[in-house]
Amino acid sequence: MFIKLFINALAFYITSYIIPGMVIGGWQTLLVIAVVWGILTIFIKPILVILTLPINIMTLGLFTFVINAILLLIMSSIVPDFHLAGFGTALLAAIVLTIVNGFLSTLN
Repeated sequence: MFIKLFINALAFYITSYIIPGMVIGGWQTLLVIAVVWGILTIFIKPILVILTLPINIMTLGLFTFVINAILLLIMSSIVPDFHLAGFGTALLAAIVLTIVNGFLSTLN
């Protein structure tokens, strides 16, 4: 569990350097982001995936990036020192975050 938390924190850190509109306040904020992201993906994401299943099937799973962008926007409203410039930034951050997290998970 701590390894997954560390991987998520590192993925958010790398993504914030790649995406210019994504701002993380500091290391404490980074840890809070990793925990909140884990909570949102456990409880909220399955509900959103089920509700949007027809459109997700029609887009061959690409709508999952939109769901992740929505979760990032929700998280930016919850965590005080985490800011996103808008939905486009959140969507781009969701794509980059998925790629970086997938790459870091394979190293584990």
